[in-house]
Amino acid sequence: MEEPRSLEECFASFDERWQPRIVTRVNDYDVKIAHVEGEYVEHVHDDTDEYFHVLAGELTLTLPGEGRSVVIAAGEVFTVPRGVSHQPSAAPGTRILMFEPRGTLNDGDLGGGTAGEAVS
Repeated sequence: MEEPRSLEECFASFDERWQPRIVTRVNDYDVKIAHVEGEYVEHVHDDTDEYFHVLAGELTLTLPGEGRSVVIAAGEVFTVPRGVSHQPSAAPGTRILMFEPRGTLNDGDLGGGTAGEAVS
């Protein structure tokens, strides 16, 4: 059984942007955290929804197929439904938490991203 973890200590253990780290697992899902800043690539997850919880800062998700953008502030959550193309961008200092099925790549259909490594 795991011991409690401090998210602050987990975030302090890395500084790469758009490179999620796995802090724990729930059933077949990874609970990931990431520092995010600037723009990330537009992508889609064909087989899974993507849950975003903004812990600090502000995350914008541009949803080209819907012709809109969603701004998620600290303390807010948003789920991108499976099959919906999205392009994240974030203000400096933004930190997010995500729930994704184990092994989900952060760049979805592009296939060159990372599924995240465990926080040490």
